[in-house]
Amino acid sequence: MTTTGSERDTALHADADRPSRREQILQAAAQLFAERGSRAVGVDDVGAAVGVTGPAIYRHFVGKDAMLAEMLLRISERLLVGGTERVAAAGADPFAQLRALVEFQVDFALDNPALITVHDRDLGSLADDDAAQVRRLQRRYVEVWVAVLARVHPTAEAAACRARAHAVFGLINSTPHSAGRLDRPAMAELLTTMAVAAAGAVR
Repeated sequence: MTTTGSERDTALHADADRPSRREQILQAAAQLFAERGSRAVGVDDVGAAVGVTGPAIYRHFVGKDAMLAEMLLRISERLLVGGTERVAAAGADPFAQLRALVEFQVDFALDNPALITVHDRDLGSLADDDAAQVRRLQRRYVEVWVAVLARVHPTAEAAACRARAHAVFGLINSTPHSAGRLDRPAMAELLTTMAVAAAGAVR
């Protein structure tokens, strides 16, 4: 497979070491959409990035909009499932749960910069039904954070916990602009420390 950029965006893959052809197409599309915007990329461009003719793409997707919808749905599902699992694995301590969520989001953002960019820029390009489904999944993921933040800050109102969660997301998801200035371990440590402090989880 040939792509135009980073191979890091593997959140679309069930098995990152052995992506299916459909997943390879999604990964290439994510990279191209991040670089140019989804509206500036054609099916032939995606086909060239994975080494197939444009028409061969239609065996997997009915068109470019279907690629965008599937990638954003997949990552929304991955975040919801992953975040829920991290909280469960962290035990009963809400501070440990919050740190687990922060580390999960940091890893996702650092490993999937193209997907972060595409989500921020192209969510509004989805068809209404697809956009509604993505937003439902995202609201459920936010509520995982809100539930944990409410345990860390028992006197805070739900609206304040929700606002705090979105502020932490904004900090972490800025990585497409800041990543590369430090090596990955150093960047992960910096983001985690800043996000934990922003979440008010420093004891």
